[in-house]
Amino acid sequence: MLRFEEIHAGYGRSIVLHGVSLTVPTDGVAAVLGHNGAGKSTLLRAAIGLIKPRSGLILLDGEDITKLAPHERVARGMAYVPQGQQSFPHLTTLENLQLVADGRADGKTAMAEALDMFPALTELLNRRAGLLSGGQRQQLALARALITRPRLLLLDEPTEGIQPSVVAEIEQTILGLASRGGMSVLLVEQHVGFALRAAQTYHVLEAGRVTSTGDGGAEAESTVRQALTV
Repeated sequence: MLRFEEIHAGYGRSIVLHGVSLTVPTDGVAAVLGHNGAGKSTLLRAAIGLIKPRSGLILLDGEDITKLAPHERVARGMAYVPQGQQSFPHLTTLENLQLVADGRADGKTAMAEALDMFPALTELLNRRAGLLSGGQRQQLALARALITRPRLLLLDEPTEGIQPSVVAEIEQTILGLASRGGMSVLLVEQHVGFALRAAQTYHVLEAGRVTSTGDGGAEAESTVRQALTV
């Protein structure tokens, strides 16, 4: 579905990614793990087009999208949920969802399906997003992305800073998306156990380089934890 080939990218004169190559499987999940500052978020920003690689290629279904603008990548079926439970704080939960659903032929149906995945939001439709808890805002951010019916979902630390009860719900939703097919996911996570349960493949980033790659699953956890302590 998505392939990075020898990507070098960064900010200004600072290079963060140094020749990163990895693949996201079709209808599957690839987890990217690593410590803070390893380049995980930079990788997602390069994928969606918010930063331009200095060199290398990004391919979506075999098409070179390296130079495409973010909106062109979204039109090709990509959706990005950045770190930090982002929303429009002065709009209600419903208005946040309608911003994405309006103008789509299947907007009402897609919004209803997204709310089915996060039933807690149905009781918060008239509450301003700025008054929601961090976990509720993260559910809202995920629901907004799912309304677009993406073929490829980019998730940056979806469980970071969220109360444990909501983390479990978000984990189950992502695991459900991963298992039902029809969507690929590039998951950046620090919770190793959850990431490996969801992923078919994993990649460990260290200082902007891939230092370990393998198949997902619980049996890979010790290998990944060892790679993260090196």
